[in-house]
Amino acid sequence: MADKEQSAFERLAALDVGRYIEKKGDLSYLSWAWAVDQLLRADPRASWVYGEPMRFGETMMVVCTVGAFGQERTMQLPVMDHRNKAIPNPDAFAVNTAMQRCLVKAIALHGLGLYIYAGEDVPRGTDPAPGDGAAEPTEAQLIALQELRDAALNGTDALKVAWQAAGADTRRALADELPALKAAAAEADRA
Repeated sequence: MADKEQSAFERLAALDVGRYIEKKGDLSYLSWAWAVDQLLRADPRASWVYGEPMRFGETMMVVCTVGAFGQERTMQLPVMDHRNKAIPNPDAFAVNTAMQRCLVKAIALHGLGLYIYAGEDVPRGTDPAPGDGAAEPTEAQLIALQELRDAALNGTDALKVAWQAAGADTRRALADELPALKAAAAEADRA
């Protein structure tokens, strides 16, 4: 049974969820509806339950436990605004939004999109490790890299659009270039 749980985690963790990420300000969110859909496709018996929200002064924390593949995993999340700051005295809409985001985070503990919370752009295991015979970039990838460099000169938003447009295979092949691209985009934002 342990092998089955690990293979389910690995299968979900290997999915590239980039197309289903929603943006609000500078933050990225995985669509809760898509995450639930993928979880139930992988484990039709999966379920979730929300704990009682907890108060911390004027702010609030929500809790969600997701049961899947014979494991229960719990995640918590403050009720936050679009800047990732806790909201004083949150209203029902803000609490509901936090509950849905918390559900996605609890699903991520089962593998789906977990790499997003680690600050990764693609799932682990999709990029070859250094020195393991990784192939040289193709001509198309080199052209894409130049397009990404050009986009970075126009700032972070332009780079994000170009990065998503590059496609999953190109993003995987050029993942090592991303820190330099982000630095160039940040510099362009400051200019």
